[in-house]
Amino acid sequence: MEEKSNATLKKIHEAAMAEFLDKGFQGASLRQIVKNAGVTTGAFYGYFSSKEALFASIVEPHAAALMGRFMEAQTSFSELPEQEQPEHMGLESSQCVNWMVDYIYDHREPVKLLLCKAEGTSYEHFVHNMVEVEVEYTLRYMDVLRRLGREVPELSQSLCHIIASGMFNGLFEIVVHDMPKEQALRDVEQFRTFYTGGWLKLMGG
Repeated sequence: MEEKSNATLKKIHEAAMAEFLDKGFQGASLRQIVKNAGVTTGAFYGYFSSKEALFASIVEPHAAALMGRFMEAQTSFSELPEQEQPEHMGLESSQCVNWMVDYIYDHREPVKLLLCKAEGTSYEHFVHNMVEVEVEYTLRYMDVLRRLGREVPELSQSLCHIIASGMFNGLFEIVVHDMPKEQALRDVEQFRTFYTGGWLKLMGG
């Protein structure tokens, strides 16, 4: 019985993945998913309460993994002794970005749903939420630099938001355009060099 249940669940997920990738969450038809999975509507509701619950079951593990690793990089950097933070600037974020690229290419389809097909769900603000965290920790770091005696010009929160938004949306272009991994790794490395240089210049470096 359990084996049959797992097989049914797998069919629903496979049909849902194809439908969501093709039409996005809002355009996807629950009726079509059920039909393509070869199950009844009643059987579907034995597993999921709604189309959004089905979408969440696919993307939530990946949203949690990506956000979790991102938060880990932010907190581990901010917890360093203040005098050590400047020499580590960029190290944690570089390791995090490399991890994210590997993760994206290990889970291409569900990550694409999360980043490109989630409009109309609670996940549509996923990138924006990352940007907000990045801005918060960037402002904290600038305060650290000032306490260390560095001359850091006043940068508005709105400017930091624009820069962080450009950075994350740029990074996730590798998903939007289904880039081959080798090309993505090369582009992301140069992209990070560009952004790091810009931040150093703005921060008086």
